[in-house]
Amino acid sequence: MKLHTLLENVTQTDIADFEVTEISSDSRKAIEKNGIFVCIKGENFDGHTAAAQMLEKGAGAVVVSRDMGLDRQILVDDTREALAKICSNWFCNPEKALKLIGVTGTNGKTTIATTIKKFFDENGIKAGLIGTCGIEIADEKWKGEISTSTTPEAFELFEIFKEMVDKGCEYAVMEVSSQGLDQKRVAGCVYEVGIFTNLTQDHLDVHKTMENYYQAKKKLFEISKTGVINIDDEYGKRLVGEVKCKIITFSDRDKADFYADDIALSESGCDYYINSHGQRHKVHFPMPGEFNVSNSTAVIATLCSLGFDIEKVTDSLSHSKGVCGRAEVISYGTDFTVIRDYAHTPDAVEKILKAVRAVCRGRVICLFGCGGNRDAKKRPLMAMAAADNADFCIVTSDNPRDEEPEDIIKDILVGMKGKKTPYVTITDRREAIEWAIKNARKDDIIAVVGKGHEDYQILKNGVKIHFDEKEVVSEILDRLADSIQKK
Repeated sequence: MKLHTLLENVTQTDIADFEVTEISSDSRKAIEKNGIFVCIKGENFDGHTAAAQMLEKGAGAVVVSRDMGLDRQILVDDTREALAKICSNWFCNPEKALKLIGVTGTNGKTTIATTIKKFFDENGIKAGLIGTCGIEIADEKWKGEISTSTTPEAFELFEIFKEMVDKGCEYAVMEVSSQGLDQKRVAGCVYEVGIFTNLTQDHLDVHKTMENYYQAKKKLFEISKTGVINIDDEYGKRLVGEVKCKIITFSDRDKADFYADDIALSESGCDYYINSHGQRHKVHFPMPGEFNVSNSTAVIATLCSLGFDIEKVTDSLSHSKGVCGRAEVISYGTDFTVIRDYAHTPDAVEKILKAVRAVCRGRVICLFGCGGNRDAKKRPLMAMAAADNADFCIVTSDNPRDEEPEDIIKDILVGMKGKKTPYVTITDRREAIEWAIKNARKDDIIAVVGKGHEDYQILKNGVKIHFDEKEVVSEILDRLADSIQKK
């Protein structure tokens, strides 16, 4: 693609036009002759410091946000925004051919996005899915590499959009993270619907304050035609008054455009009535917990806002098969139950344990840890949420990354002080799971939280090892089969 075409709706340049061979923002990688290097200022490295070097290596031009005094520089106000728009142009603006649905918030994003995608699948509508559990394009898994797990970096994102268009997708449903919004990976995108779930403490290692975290989330609704917003959340109520897009509200506590009442919770899911525009419809959603009333209500509000019939939507919800790693039962044939869940914030831990408590006839046992190189302030809060809502806690490792697991556990245990809930600490997560299984009693539910769908652990220096909790539980149960009580 020619340089001047690549810069359409970005900026203009006096540099003579030439055929661009690639787009790069990573100075650690070699650049092809006549490639474009976009200088991004990160937390630990500023790409501007490598601009001259990249030109020497053969780059045709560098995109900068400050004057570097270079002959082949392209000056823009914001290189992150420019990178996204350049990538969109590179792939011929595929986002414009898709109806985008974005889900943001601390908790619930994956369940909502996945459930919407399953509705499209059931009704013969081709759609793509981008989120924490992976990427789907119509009925296929994405085979490419991605640099982040939730909202991909700009180049990968628009490459994925392009393949969705090529495969005939009409919709793209995606989780839009606060970092993805802050780093303008979705710049240039316009969403048919933006969904706000809730806001609780997370990612303060990046955003520093809850206000900054909120402002990052709010950006989705500046680029959405319609906002579907949870008014049970205080930040959701605030958002309603601050954004200019069309607003549709949902709630499982108060009157809203879509609200749930007569809620009944069980281990098989949640049953309730959805009320909207004077109509009332019965709903069964086979995922347990009051938070899944909220999640499924968000799905209904979103799909109805897009013109789908509410009866068709509620019927689809009734035979949903759940979401990988979200309140997922992973033990079978025993007289106790093991579930895994992605809960990795204090609020999410509280919610999943309350959902378990509502159906548990024995003890609620919570096995959890906290990630390394992440918001350390939430560690004692996670412990408090676990201690307040479980009968027994097992404190262990999560993804320690470059921190010592024992140091993370020390931070966690601060929140156990003054609590009467008994606990043990077992640093090795596999050993912790085995200890929980060996010590389980009839009718206990062991909630293994924090990693959910993940099939790995991240250790020092970014080393990943295979660790799938579903496999781990199965292997332990097989090995201990003779000593474990069966149902």
